[in-house]
Amino acid sequence: MSNWTTVNCNGEPSCRHENGFAAFEGKLYLFGGRRVQPVDIFDPVSATWTAASPPPMEIHHFQPVIVGKEIWLLGTMTGEFPRETPLSHVLAYAPETDEWHFRHEIPPARRRGAAGCVLHTDGWIYLVGGIVDGHHSGTQAWFDRVHPETGDWEILPDAPNKRDHAPCAILGHKLYFFGGRETGRHNGMDYDGLFKATIADVDVYDFETCAWSVHPEPLPIETAAGGAASIGKSIYYVGGEAHRLEVFSEMQIFSEANEKWSLGPALNRARHGTNCCVHDGKIWIAAGSGARGGEPELTSLECIEIPLGSQ
Repeated sequence: MSNWTTVNCNGEPSCRHENGFAAFEGKLYLFGGRRVQPVDIFDPVSATWTAASPPPMEIHHFQPVIVGKEIWLLGTMTGEFPRETPLSHVLAYAPETDEWHFRHEIPPARRRGAAGCVLHTDGWIYLVGGIVDGHHSGTQAWFDRVHPETGDWEILPDAPNKRDHAPCAILGHKLYFFGGRETGRHNGMDYDGLFKATIADVDVYDFETCAWSVHPEPLPIETAAGGAASIGKSIYYVGGEAHRLEVFSEMQIFSEANEKWSLGPALNRARHGTNCCVHDGKIWIAAGSGARGGEPELTSLECIEIPLGSQ
């Protein structure tokens, strides 16, 4: 596997963290994060950034999914640290028209942010974990699914672990929920100590048996708020933050073939608070924060090519 490449770009995006990053029809979309900021669009062919419309409100702490011709955000927060609030509706961005729309209402008792979110081939969006009261309290092990067309919302069995600031990914007939922390463990008592509540367990949901288990192989390096992507038969978990002031540059790789984690090439710039996306056989990561917490916010873009044998 090659090393990460820092991309030389024409222009740069707005600096941001706790943001989303998604690939759609050949372009990369960077959006959300602290404050209200424009959508920044990267064209890999011309290596150029351009700006588009901002969302209707501040949005952050989410894992985006592609639904048809839109990018959907569930498990999303708004507002300022430490008592951010979850959105009441699914928020969607339409790249072709550069428009934002509120979609289905989220049941009040299931609203949270910093949750893992993924679209399954069965047509349902699955949402797991998250926290109901910003960075203050209420980390959950909740597991739900919503149907994009009808808005039907179904409550599923809780995951084994409560966690937030954690992504999820699907390999085959299983969903993997990993990384993150139990931010709400401190219940508003220690906003510095919350960074220490990281979780090593990897929770696995089997869509065939409809049951959760804890994988025997824990995450080697415990971090929260890293970026994640799945390609072929592997999951890639990149960067993150934890108890120390320095953030992480490591790429941790879970292989479905041997059911184990290994380390891949490290990022050129350590970061957390952003997502990964996949385009043209490469994993891409942009923006985020270069230290624990919120500063400095980054604008750089990196990518790494995943060998065909790994896909």
